[in-house]
Amino acid sequence: MTHGHDVLHMMEGNSYTTKESLVKAIIEKFGPEETFHTCSVEGLSAEELVDFLEQRGKFMPSQEDEFTVDSSKICNH
Repeated sequence: MTHGHDVLHMMEGNSYTTKESLVKAIIEKFGPEETFHTCSVEGLSAEELVDFLEQRGKFMPSQEDEFTVDSSKICNH
């Protein structure tokens, strides 16, 4: 099980046009069977993790029609 922080760090320096493109990048990096956890929830699929992170305000616009991680919102524990 991979922590959501690892996904947020993977996003640093990269931009995504859709949530689907981010999910695809996560699956390519961590594998299609990987599950994810955060400080408060576990057992998430890549899609569920992206929705969870979006709801928590972890993303920010990077360019028109693209988004990236808001590095100021990655907790470091």
